[in-house]
Amino acid sequence: MTVTELPPARPTVSRGSPSDALQRAIVAAASGATAADLDRCLAPEVVDALTRAGFGRHFVPRRWGGDEETFRALLIRATAVGEACASAAWCAALYAAHGRFAAYLPYEGQRDLWAASPDVRIAAGITPPAGTAVRVDAGWRLHGEWSCVSGVGSADWVLLAAVEQDQGPAATSEERGRVGEDAPSGRPAARVFAVPAADVRVLDSWHATGVRGTGSHTVVASGVLVPDRRGFPLAELLAGAPGEGRARCHAVPAMLGGGLMFAAAGLGAARHALAAWTRWAVRPSGPEGVAPLPADGAARAALARSSAETEAARLLLEAAAGRVDEADPADARATAQAVALNRRDTAVAMDLLVGAVERLFRTGGAHARGDDGELQRCWRDLHTIAAHGVLRLGPAADAYAEVAAAAVR
Repeated sequence: MTVTELPPARPTVSRGSPSDALQRAIVAAASGATAADLDRCLAPEVVDALTRAGFGRHFVPRRWGGDEETFRALLIRATAVGEACASAAWCAALYAAHGRFAAYLPYEGQRDLWAASPDVRIAAGITPPAGTAVRVDAGWRLHGEWSCVSGVGSADWVLLAAVEQDQGPAATSEERGRVGEDAPSGRPAARVFAVPAADVRVLDSWHATGVRGTGSHTVVASGVLVPDRRGFPLAELLAGAPGEGRARCHAVPAMLGGGLMFAAAGLGAARHALAAWTRWAVRPSGPEGVAPLPADGAARAALARSSAETEAARLLLEAAAGRVDEADPADARATAQAVALNRRDTAVAMDLLVGAVERLFRTGGAHARGDDGELQRCWRDLHTIAAHGVLRLGPAADAYAEVAAAAVR
């Protein structure tokens, strides 16, 4: 494929009412949840339903027919899908998030992606940057491997972040392997490139404990030629730089809303676990035919604590989404404080959700541990989601402590 060719355009989908389209996506995700877990990918009908529900276009600029919607709306919609299937919610939220990232492309690059339709599915390998981008006359030659690229099997485009190397077309493999000599700023410069999915190879590498259906495989680029119009500095995305055609939802720092994209699937999984555990707890079991919930005070305590922790996590996440939607990019200090608060709240919310489901899992009896049990799948999904770097409490606590200390000096 030459640099002038584009992947086949995806026609704009007919969605009907947004609420009906979302409900159909939830039904499809629920029907395909077991298969997604076993097959390590979402079924085509599930991916199609998520597309029709508008997740790919959620943050796409309006000039391309996108919705330029809010983070709160995405949190609510992705959580609803997550109650059916955490893997589907994970991919849905990331297809939306990556549309926001692609809004940093120059106008001509955006046109390559969205001129025919805003319903484009975009996967991404952004942080940390991997591989190298070598400057050539026609643009950049992209080399490298990017792991954990969720939903890549169903993507039309892939965003890949790579370290810049201005070494010309004759760069050797040894030179390409030196990932970024320090730039004058002390750190290597990196760019994000939009690449047609057909231009990269996908290695089947996703064998995780949970959210197995995300198909988060490894992407390999071997000298892919990318024109300048399909790239932008990674620093702009991380900082949330304003720019021509970027709406409020685009010009916010990546870390301000980043955790929400992953936490939505976790909140949905915890709600699913709570519902599955409650159905088990109200049914008579054992030789005496007694239901656990009315007979056991410990079961009632587990229900009360886990339901309250799940609700507390929801409140924290919705507050975090509100901070993103209300952020003023021109107020650097307030934005930095909001980033620290959101990192704190998303990490603490995930701790609450993991604790809530852990408690239910421990009190769920043999039913919870069966290979086909809903509760054990949610338990695996929650632990895997919480292990993502952006949701870890340690780094979030460090960032929050620094801001809190500065406020009282």
